[in-house]
Amino acid sequence: MTRKPQSTLTGLILLGLLSACGHAAPPEGKRPSGPPPEAFEACEGKAEGDQVTFPGREGEDLEATCQQEDGQLVAVPLDAPRR
Repeated sequence: MTRKPQSTLTGLILLGLLSACGHAAPPEGKRPSGPPPEAFEACEGKAEGDQVTFPGREGEDLEATCQQEDGQLVAVPLDAPRR
């Protein structure tokens, strides 16, 4: 193989490996940051300030209020710590 095709092939392999790392799951025991999908689903068709209930990460029912965050309506649990 000549030098140019070999370096191109090496670059493509590295690019493939790096893109695969970007799709890796979070480390075991760590949960993803941000609200779960259920928090967004609970506020579909609702207005800001509406009271909703949605399943928490551990299967419990969470009482929440729909609030605007980053331009999206999301259920924020009533007992959530203030930011």
